[in-house]
Amino acid sequence: MSIADIRTDYSQSELLETATDADPVVQFTKWFDEAVKAGVKEPNAMGVSTVSADGRPSSRILLIKNFDQNGFTWFTNYDSRKGAELEQNPYASLLFHWVDIERVVRIEGRVEKVTPEESDAYFHSRPVKSRLGAIASSQSRPIADRAELEARYAQVEAQYGDNPPRPDNWGGYRLKPDYIEFWQGRRSRLHDRIAYMLNEKGNWKKTRLQP
Repeated sequence: MSIADIRTDYSQSELLETATDADPVVQFTKWFDEAVKAGVKEPNAMGVSTVSADGRPSSRILLIKNFDQNGFTWFTNYDSRKGAELEQNPYASLLFHWVDIERVVRIEGRVEKVTPEESDAYFHSRPVKSRLGAIASSQSRPIADRAELEARYAQVEAQYGDNPPRPDNWGGYRLKPDYIEFWQGRRSRLHDRIAYMLNEKGNWKKTRLQP
């Protein structure tokens, strides 16, 4: 089979303007809950795309840790590639793809760091081994081999034991959305797309987009 012949004709659901909430965060919450109930594997997994100062984009998969009216939050190493790019260009996009229920959500907006208190609270809620790994790994930096990485981990474990502190270069980011789009797969590629755009008055405008 040719790659060009691989396709799916979506048929599970529809997305009409009358069935969507006026608030896109409320709508996202509804869809997220439905993804969880449907048994979608890792419904909290999302693509995070950033852009460097010279306009070069990069993407990676992360796990969202919180979302509410204040924004969408995840945690990472501030010295990583995405951290460096957000320092240069504080805008990003998020992408959720829930294949099992034929849905996609795109979210765009400005990104800011969360407070140190929020980062502390989440860091200390993580499993000890994950906290030790965050200290041992200089994320996005080259390393000679796996053995060196494991040696660093063993050194950190010996130093901190079961109470590793949060590194200063590790913490949360929050994306404050100004664009959220909901995509529902439909037959014959006539997909439903409902986009919410934040206007200059701080109000959301809902629009249907052609597929």
